Parts: sequence; structure tokens; C-alpha cells
Amino acid sequence: MANTLSAEQLIAIDWLAQPKKGGKTYEEIAELCGVTARTLENWRKNAMFDAEFRRALRRNNDVRLPELLQSLADIAIRDGNAAMAKLALQVGGVLTESIEVTNKDGEGTDIEALRLRVASLSQRQSETSE
Repeated sequence: MANTLSAEQLIAIDWLAQPKKGGKTYEEIAELCGVTARTLENWRKNAMFDAEFRRALRRNNDVRLPELLQSLADIAIRDGNAAMAKLALQVGGVLTESIEVTNKDGEGTDIEALRLRVASLSQRQSETSE
């Protein structure tokens, strides 16, 4: 197989990436592409075909992502479901799995300058809150 996908393969990807395969059976999609169902199965095992199929799935589902996120949030709030809340926050990029922090015992840090800065900010905050 060449480094590009054929028109028939792209047609197959368009159908396969639709929800419920666009209402077509596997055999009907193969017929639309002018190939056998076995050929279509072999294409599905091809890395390039699979990569393009996954891109098509993402494109097709991107439009529904806001709806999905809203649904996750609704379920989390309605049911008090912490796992669903965590998932919604992770998908939204608000929550990460872990953050790595390294401490070099203040090496290269001007601790006195930091103390003065904190004191200055604290004083400014107390002046604005009066």
C-alpha cells in the first residue's frame, strides 16, 4: 500500500466514523467503496487507515464535546458523583493527575527579597481593604 490512502479508503473512513456507521452495515459500506467486506476488514488493520479513522472520529465528535462536558457536570452535581466531577475537571483541563515539585533548599533564591515582597503585598492588601 502506498503512503496515502485511496479514495475508496477515505469513503470507508467517512462512513465508519459516523455515529452508528451512518445507518449502514459493514457490508453496505464495503459495497459503496467497491470492495469486499474482507478488504474493508483488512484496511481496518492498517496503521495509516486506523490513524485517519481516529482523526475522523475526533472531528465528528468535537462538535458534541461541549454537550458531553455539560452532561458530565450535570451528573456530578445531580448525583454528587465525585468520580464524574473529577472526569469533567480533567477533560476541561482544570484538574491534572499530579504536579511534580522539586526543592533545592532555596538554592539561587533570594529569600530576603521574597520576604520583602510578601510584606509589601500584605501591606498593600490591608490598605485597600480599609
